[in-house]
Amino acid sequence: MRKRWLLCLTMIVLVITVTACGEKSQEDVVKDLDKTLQEMSGYQAEATMALQTGQEPRSYEVDVWHMQNEKNKYYRVALKNDNEEQNQMIIRNDDGVFVLTPALNKSFRFQSDWPNNNSQVYLYESLISDILMDAERTFAVHEDKYVFETKTNYQNKNLHHQEITLDSKSLVPVSVKIYDPDYELLVEVTFTNFEMNKSFDEADFDTEKNMTAADWEVPAMADEAPEGTETVIEEEQQSEEFAVAYPTYEPQGSSLTDSEEIQGEDGKRVILSYTGEKSFTIIQEEAQTVPAMAEVEVGAGDPVDLTFTVGIQTEDSLSWTYDGVDYFLASNDLSPEEMMAVARSMEGTMVK
Repeated sequence: MRKRWLLCLTMIVLVITVTACGEKSQEDVVKDLDKTLQEMSGYQAEATMALQTGQEPRSYEVDVWHMQNEKNKYYRVALKNDNEEQNQMIIRNDDGVFVLTPALNKSFRFQSDWPNNNSQVYLYESLISDILMDAERTFAVHEDKYVFETKTNYQNKNLHHQEITLDSKSLVPVSVKIYDPDYELLVEVTFTNFEMNKSFDEADFDTEKNMTAADWEVPAMADEAPEGTETVIEEEQQSEEFAVAYPTYEPQGSSLTDSEEIQGEDGKRVILSYTGEKSFTIIQEEAQTVPAMAEVEVGAGDPVDLTFTVGIQTEDSLSWTYDGVDYFLASNDLSPEEMMAVARSMEGTMVK
């Protein structure tokens, strides 16, 4: 009887030992992630992104293509929502970084270190880097998932900390939740598909090829419309002039001192002038769709996440398109964070 009891006890200890050995420690998982980061050649990821950071909740479908080789790192990030006019794409290839707005047939090109200068919630390697770089990260195992909580390095400083969930077998991302300092959920990304080391070639990251892709529907130009409809289109455009948007956030030391409206051949242009210690100017005009792809050379700059659209930021300016209106903010006094805060506060605001 005693031998049987000892045998059972030995088997129980053995099972516990084997189970314990089968569970990886945080250090083991971190080493595996570092190895994955060093060895992967790229991936394709599909995800849904829900935002609570603007005037109203928004959701996007995100499709990421990434390829890296000895020559360069290539990216194609497509952002789609219910409003097709707001669909955008960020591309990085040998010629630089581009922000494409297919509905307007426009492309902005600039020299940038994107995406290495800030974290990007929908990029796998960015999430891995956030885990590796945070010595104070926390780690937990929930069933078949690894869960890390880390600091963040996003352009929006209100995105304070994040919860990154990975599949315990493949280490591919499952979800990301980003919170503000009060632990209010601001951003949630759920990955619906992930294919590691998917095969791409450089042509997949060509701007013209992606601008004319079949799934990016560009509205027909007026001169392509059926005969007799041009007058109707012109009347509709004239009757739907945009409402002027004013920022609800004004940096301390600045105030609106002048508002000028100019009527030109291409429609209304509005210039808002804010003066004081933090002076800046905002220009608004109707966005124009061009018949052939127009590439705007920005120079040194970065694509920035304004939550409701992707903007283009340089040292002293920030530009973006929203609901058929082009916005341009210029300032020698505002920091990049202040410019983004002003821009974000203009979403959904109306004429005074």
